[in-house]
Amino acid sequence: MTTTRPPRTALEEARALADTILYEGYVLYPYRASAQKNRERFQFGVLMPPVYTAVDPSENSSSRTECLLECGDDAAVRIHVRFLQLQRRSEPGAPPWDEAVEHEHEVTVPIAALATGPVASPIRADAVLARDTGSAGRSMTTRRREALAAALTVTGERVAGPFHALKLSARLENLTQPPPQNPMTRRADALPYALVSAHLLLDAPGCAFVSMTDPPMWAAGEVSRCRNEGTWPVLAGPAQTRELLLSSPVILYDHPALAPESPADLYDATEIDEILTLRTLALTDAEKAEARATDPRAAALIDRVDDMPQELLDRLHGTVRYLRAVTEPQSAPEEPAPDPAEVPWWDPGADASVSPETDHVLLDGVEVRKGSRVLMRPGSRRADAQDLFLAGRPATVEAVFSDVDGGVHLAVTPQDDPAAELHRWHGRYLYFAPDELEPVPGPASEPDGAQP
Repeated sequence: MTTTRPPRTALEEARALADTILYEGYVLYPYRASAQKNRERFQFGVLMPPVYTAVDPSENSSSRTECLLECGDDAAVRIHVRFLQLQRRSEPGAPPWDEAVEHEHEVTVPIAALATGPVASPIRADAVLARDTGSAGRSMTTRRREALAAALTVTGERVAGPFHALKLSARLENLTQPPPQNPMTRRADALPYALVSAHLLLDAPGCAFVSMTDPPMWAAGEVSRCRNEGTWPVLAGPAQTRELLLSSPVILYDHPALAPESPADLYDATEIDEILTLRTLALTDAEKAEARATDPRAAALIDRVDDMPQELLDRLHGTVRYLRAVTEPQSAPEEPAPDPAEVPWWDPGADASVSPETDHVLLDGVEVRKGSRVLMRPGSRRADAQDLFLAGRPATVEAVFSDVDGGVHLAVTPQDDPAAELHRWHGRYLYFAPDELEPVPGPASEPDGAQP
C-alpha cells in the first residue's frame, strides 16, 4: 500500500531543506560517542563567543547576509534565525555527549521601518541545569546548557534601477560573555557558548528576492557589491517561488531540494545515502547498541536503517529521474512526468532523433554502424603519439555518436586487443572522427564484437 504525504507549503519545503543544514555534521558515522570524530565535533555555521575569536581568529562570532528584494514600502520581511545549542549530557559510566537543542527566533521587519535606521532584535537563551534521578534518589543523568546572548540587526536601502529593489542586510552576532572562571583556550571550551549551524530563513510575502547566483542583468552590479560573510543566500522553496530566501552556511544553488530517494537524514556532510546505509547495516550489534545510547537521533537512524525495506534500499542505487519518470509504472506516480525544458540537452537518452546503437555514417560510400569492421587511420593533425601506434590496425565499431555541434564520432574497440571484451563491458572505447577510419569490406562482426 502506497501512502502519500499531504502537500507542503513553500515555507515548509524550505524549512525541511534548512533542517538538514541545521543537523549537517551533528553526529557522524559510526554514530557513536566514543568515535574520535564525534568527540571532536564540527559543524558548519558556528558563531563563537567574541572572547574565543580573540584566541582563534579563524573562528567567527558573526555572519552577514546581503541580498536584493523587490518590494514596496508597505511590505514586511519575516526573518527566522535558526541555530543549535549544545547541551552537555553526563551520566555514570558513559562518556559525556553534547546533545543539540534547537532554537528559532522570528522577527518581522516592516520595510517602512528600515527607512529610519537599523532594526535590532535581541536573542537570548537561559541557562538550564536538569537532573534525572533514579528510584533511590541517586543522580543518574545531568544535562547542562549555558546562557546565550545574540542579536539580529537588519538594515535596508533602496538601490537604483527600474524594479524598486531594496538592498537588505542582516547581521547575526553572538554576544555571549562566558563566565570569567571558564577557560577559553580550546574550541571545546567555547562550543557550549556558540550558535551552531546558524542560518537565516527569510520570508517576504508578496515580494520577490533576486537570485544572487544568477541575477538578471539590471541587478548584476548591485549583486556584485553585496557582502556575504559566513553565509550564502539562495532562493528557497519550489522552483517558481521567489518569496523565500535561505542564507546558508554552506554553498548551495537556487531552490535546493531534498532528494526524493533519500528516506531521511544521515547527518554526514556530503553524505552518499547508499554507502552510509550499507555501512550502518554492517555495524555489529554492540556498535549499534552504543550508537543508540549516544543520542536519540542516532538511535532513530539505526532503527530506521535496520528496518529499511528492500524497495527503499533499491531506490538509493542511483537514478536518472527524468528517465525513471517515463519508465516506471503509472501506479506509483511519486514524481511528475519530466518537463521537456528540464531534460538535459546533452544526454542522448533525452533525444529520440539519435540512437548510437543503430545510427550509421557513410565512409567511402559504405554504411558503417555498430558491428562494422574498420581500419584505424588517426589523422596527423589531431592524433597524439599513442594514437599513431594504432594506425592501420583493425577495429570494431561499437556505437555512432552525434555531438551537440553536429559532429559525428565513432566509438571503436581494437580487434587485436586482448582486453577488448573487458573494455566493451565497461563501455570504454577509443573515439575517432569518420575521416580517421577506413571501412573493411565484408560482413559485420557479431553483436558481441567477436569475429565471425
